[in-house]
Amino acid sequence: MIKSKSDPSTTANTMWGGRFAAGPDAIMQAINASIGFDKRLYSQDITASRAHAAMLGATGILQDRDVTAIREGLQTVHEEIERGAFSFSVDLEDIHMNVEARLKDLIGEAAGRLHTARSRNDQVATDFRLWVRGQCDSAIEGIAALMRAFLAQAEAGADWVMPGFTHLQTAQPVTWGHHMLAYVEMLSRDLSRFRDARARMNECPLGAAALAGTSFPIDRAMTAAALGFDRPMANSLDAVSDRDFALEFLSASAITAMHLSRFSEELVIWSSAQFRFVRLSDRFSTGSSIMPQKKNPDAAELLRAKLGRIMGAMVALFTVMKGLPLAYSKDMQEDKEQVFDAADTLMLGLAAMEGMVRDLAANRETLAAAASAGFSTATDLADWLVRELGLPFRQAHHITGRLVALAETQGCDLPDLTLAQMQAECAEIRADVFDVLGVENSVRSRMSYGGTAPDQVRHQVARWKEVLG
Repeated sequence: MIKSKSDPSTTANTMWGGRFAAGPDAIMQAINASIGFDKRLYSQDITASRAHAAMLGATGILQDRDVTAIREGLQTVHEEIERGAFSFSVDLEDIHMNVEARLKDLIGEAAGRLHTARSRNDQVATDFRLWVRGQCDSAIEGIAALMRAFLAQAEAGADWVMPGFTHLQTAQPVTWGHHMLAYVEMLSRDLSRFRDARARMNECPLGAAALAGTSFPIDRAMTAAALGFDRPMANSLDAVSDRDFALEFLSASAITAMHLSRFSEELVIWSSAQFRFVRLSDRFSTGSSIMPQKKNPDAAELLRAKLGRIMGAMVALFTVMKGLPLAYSKDMQEDKEQVFDAADTLMLGLAAMEGMVRDLAANRETLAAAASAGFSTATDLADWLVRELGLPFRQAHHITGRLVALAETQGCDLPDLTLAQMQAECAEIRADVFDVLGVENSVRSRMSYGGTAPDQVRHQVARWKEVLG
């Protein structure tokens, strides 16, 4: 059934142009063509076309010999693209027409029957939805891998003390494991957003045709099942004009990107000479062309910048879609480039961050020293005054604040004050107050669920290891 390639003089307007006497202007052609980017949809386009052809055969709309020819021809086209032997033509506008034109070269007239009971409108909606669904799967895998990397850090440093910050000022001591688990929790919500988005988008547009459905006796449930969708979309207008599945993917990607960028910022700060909290591996650092001592956190800095492209892509697609009436408008051809770029950026970001986190070496001694500085146990002192002496918290807060001011003028930390100095502010303070002023005691005392105590951290690590498998 496979024929040799025919005369390559086929042009775009022989595909859609019975209405037109002349071809498009060169500028119009440049605006109109999308093959430069939508060729990425070749696998989804061919898969959906094979499912459509099988359905047309099963319903008796096409004869078996045509279905066989189409199936074999599409397989040949797929193999040609895979091995780089396919010639994409701008004259043929998009991936759909490029595939169909090559199919006609291979099998002749039967190729023209493939488009029975469908339109490029439902065709592209199906292809794009399949592609975005696959990207959700990839994102889920990438996020889970990054969560495991953070989890390994949390398990290793469950009892390593470090300063916790608010306003980038020392607040209270926490554990390294607790800080790492914060990102595990963030990423778990990112993962659930992609899972939810995938479930919502798993309906099939194919069979909606241009906008109104078709008079052919098609079986939309058959094509939906063949393509792994849960069901056909219930409204043909919605099916061809909806792009909220792509917007939801971009939204989930943007939130994930924000989380990755926040940790990138922490890595930049923590790896500086002023902090020295962590050492980044050579694999994710660069040097200076003039300063031999430099080890720059360029991977983290580049991620911090690149991830903003995902947020820009989301805004761009919202801007495309916000003013469009139903159903399809050519504006929607501009839905793909930003989604492709965002997906590429997200997967690069997840892979790079996983590598950085797995290689990350915390400077335990530096973290501990920093945790002890900056009056980080002041809240522990206030809590002790409430718990042991029965003072109202506001009164305890004021007493502690005055003791912090005293320590600051003395150039020391709270544990370095004498009992007499403390009793000058509150006569009831006892010597056992010093038991709560050490950072180790402080973190061990934070045993509330979700707290920073090492035992709580180990509990959460065990829970997440079970969840992630």
